[in-house]
Amino acid sequence: MNHKKKFNHLSRTSAHRKAMLSNMAASLILNKRISTTVPKAKALKIYVEPLITKSKNDNTNSRRVVFSYLGQKEAVTELFSEVAPKIVNRPGGYTRILRTGNRIGDNAETCIIELVDFNATYTEVKQEVKKTTTRRRRSSGAKKAEATGAAVVEEAPKAEKGTKEEKKEKKPRKPRAKKEKEKEKAEATPELELPSTDKPVCPICHKGSILRGKTAYGCSEYKNGCTFRLDYATYGNNLTDEELGTVISKLKSI
Repeated sequence: MNHKKKFNHLSRTSAHRKAMLSNMAASLILNKRISTTVPKAKALKIYVEPLITKSKNDNTNSRRVVFSYLGQKEAVTELFSEVAPKIVNRPGGYTRILRTGNRIGDNAETCIIELVDFNATYTEVKQEVKKTTTRRRRSSGAKKAEATGAAVVEEAPKAEKGTKEEKKEKKPRKPRAKKEKEKEKAEATPELELPSTDKPVCPICHKGSILRGKTAYGCSEYKNGCTFRLDYATYGNNLTDEELGTVISKLKSI
């Protein structure tokens, strides 16, 4: 049963357990990594990390407290001289557990527990990642300058658009191609002189105009009963409108 068992006793008495963890902590500080089983590594993590935090304050009291747990002067000296300077800026998590599979004899879970800052492969990768992901805050003055610059850039295109629109308004519209072609045709083709409509008027009905027939001159109102007629045999068929007018005026006077 597991009543009142707040931590793993590791199947050992209190004195045996404390002595074992003390020796393991000293070995970890001196060698920077050791191999053990997973339950012992978890218990060692809880035991050694408060001692590493204590080593950040290098004074007599801290050294005496750490020595009471480790029991080895070499381990205390190593902790305060080499380990402490590397973990000053780390707020916790000084150790790392790497599982290595099961042991052949009793099939126990084995692992390696090590100090984080003394593993060169992992620390180099972390430093590279930090370098690539660093960000810098911009000052309020720089942000304001960028905002004003953006505003000026936005106003400039607007002004350019205004000038373009003015230019478009000033430019006269070009005439359409069809109208130009029609004008060219009209200029190329001279206007035909239409025949004059001042034809002599019939002296009998005073309505119709004089027409040229096959054998004589007649009135256009012949269908309505007008009997005006001038034979070609008497006057000829080559008379102009003026000559016809003079002939008709002579006939009126007679």
